[in-house]
Amino acid sequence: MAERAGPQARLTSPLEPTLAGRPLPATGTDGADLRIDLAGAGLGGAWVSVTWRDAGSGGIARALLSAVSGDGASVALVEEPLGGDAFAWTGRLPPDVATLRLTALSRSDPFRLRDLRIIRRGRFGIVARAGLRQPGLTAQAVYWRVLGLKVRARGLIARALAHRAETGYAAWIARFDRLTTAERARIRAEIAGWEARPLISILMPAHDPDPRVLEAAIRSVRSQLYPAWELCIADDASTDPRIPRLIARHAREEPRIRCVRRPENGHIARATNDALGLASGAYAAFLDHDDLLAENALFEVAAAVRADPDLELIYSDEDKVDGRGRRFEPHFKSGYDRELLWAQNYVNHLSVVRTETLRRLGGLRPGFEGSQDHDLLLRLTEGLDRARVRHIPKVLYHWRAAAGSGTFSDRALARAEDARLRALAEVASRRGARAERGEQGFNRLLRPLPDPSPLVSVVIPTRDRAELLGVVLDGLFARTDYPALDVIVVDNGSSEPATRDLFARYAAEPRLRVLSVPGPFNFSDLSNRGAAAARGSILLFLNNDIEVLEPGWLTELAAIASDPEIGAVGAKLLYPDGTIQHGGIVLGIGGIAGHSHLGLPGDAPGYFARMQLSQEVSAVTGACLAMRSEVFREVGGFDAAHLAVAFNDVDLCLRIRSAGYRIVWTPYARLVHHESKSRGAEDTPEKRARFEAESRVMRERWEPVLRADPYYNPNFSRAAAHYRL
Repeated sequence: MAERAGPQARLTSPLEPTLAGRPLPATGTDGADLRIDLAGAGLGGAWVSVTWRDAGSGGIARALLSAVSGDGASVALVEEPLGGDAFAWTGRLPPDVATLRLTALSRSDPFRLRDLRIIRRGRFGIVARAGLRQPGLTAQAVYWRVLGLKVRARGLIARALAHRAETGYAAWIARFDRLTTAERARIRAEIAGWEARPLISILMPAHDPDPRVLEAAIRSVRSQLYPAWELCIADDASTDPRIPRLIARHAREEPRIRCVRRPENGHIARATNDALGLASGAYAAFLDHDDLLAENALFEVAAAVRADPDLELIYSDEDKVDGRGRRFEPHFKSGYDRELLWAQNYVNHLSVVRTETLRRLGGLRPGFEGSQDHDLLLRLTEGLDRARVRHIPKVLYHWRAAAGSGTFSDRALARAEDARLRALAEVASRRGARAERGEQGFNRLLRPLPDPSPLVSVVIPTRDRAELLGVVLDGLFARTDYPALDVIVVDNGSSEPATRDLFARYAAEPRLRVLSVPGPFNFSDLSNRGAAAARGSILLFLNNDIEVLEPGWLTELAAIASDPEIGAVGAKLLYPDGTIQHGGIVLGIGGIAGHSHLGLPGDAPGYFARMQLSQEVSAVTGACLAMRSEVFREVGGFDAAHLAVAFNDVDLCLRIRSAGYRIVWTPYARLVHHESKSRGAEDTPEKRARFEAESRVMRERWEPVLRADPYYNPNFSRAAAHYRL
């Protein structure tokens, strides 16, 4: 049976959409919030496809599509990028749907909605679409539908339609990173409409590159869609006579190219600073003499600057390119993460800095060759408001990795590591901290522990399972070297003799108290009760199924939690088999949130060494969560009324971030987590109903935030937090 043609809505202008040729009432503004009235359209409970274009999005969602019922209840409709600027959602609208709402996910990057259509789908057409995505789920749905269980069948079909297959990088490039003729025309038209075009100076130090790669690098600048640029080349006394001739030829052909030749080789820092001396633009971009800019790179930078003229630093995603032009090893980066930047220069390319600020800092510093860019970024971002840093989640820079390309940083890895560590040591000393070499030669910043060591109150909710709780208590009292402990076991109605024996065994331990809180299990309430009884200035919420591995784990957590900028800190948790259970929490995974790098080997470096480096995250698990008691009180503790069991830790962390604090995950505190052994799985109708209710609370409270985790690149799949496309 063919799909049945149905009503279509085409958004011909932001405020005047039409349905089947008839105008539909709309309110709001394109780019921020738009509501399309579906009253009388007969779409309640219908299976439909909604398609639209968001001009300039590049396949990264900038609008949250929601179905709003007559009573105001809202359900997010998770879009699927189709390539280019096109998006779609296919599913069943709520029976009482009254409005489609599109809300901007970012104030700094508004959407530009065009060509919105609603197409009614027939039953067989929907089943066919679902079958192509998830044949197994679709077969189950058909089985339950035949038995008359419509609700269960609909749920399975919706899950199948929501499935998104992961893809390889070559396929991703073909689908999302190819500018069409129409897109180029749109970009040029947009630039033509700008009254002010910020001038961007590209700084290029050059020293004896292969002439072919230098030619390609210069051509990548001259091919930019954005015209307001100048290329400032400093020839660092190249010995190959072809290099100055090549540079001079381009300067004759293109008046926007300015050049200077140094009389002697001064290395990359001095050469870059000489290029900076030629710059007259408001912003300076860094380009190595053998790398390539994407043709829309400067347009994207200029658009970001126009949207926020106060920006100090703009950076983009990047990849590598070999001698045959093949692109590989993309780095889809986090939003601004000061903690991660201390450890590694994840910002790297493309980097663009306000020229005035760059000059005030003295440019690049000689003596830090190999890590001169990292040194600059550490100095630039020290004390900088994160709002003045912008990440563009698009691959705008291609870093040449061909053998013999002459890349400066390839020549002396040991020297680069030493320079990187010295650069961080300067920043650390001003914070009363110190720097040391970490995994793979990356940096590690060690915060000082206050003297005397702050009292840490460890709050452990439990109900029986003495064999687990005994391991936790033994780990705290016998295998942890932290000197100031106040352990509060919040006993939720234990009744087994083994638990009474365990409490009796620790009766003489002055650092342990047992707080009896009988009643239904409510993790949030139990944790809040324990926190209210705590004496310490630092709270550590710890599950009763945690096993201590190393003596210094709590010192690491307490030192980070003592930092007044930090609101909460979490540890690296492993399953008993040594694989990763918790590497921080990523928002949007599975609809709400999920664990980063779940199931990878415990010693695996992770995506660009993320599992070996301290970093900021949106949330950490309540299974091991440390924070200052004053922060806990400030944000109101766990939500015992609405989030008794699930997502209470995510909600707490999001409130902490909303209060202006940072959340940190550290790999230098490792523990084993025998996850949920004492509570069991969500395997009863009551537990499933409670889980669904708590999921609704999170969506209603945090939906725009859940859809835009600043630390997880929007190009990555949300099926799992494995950093895959």
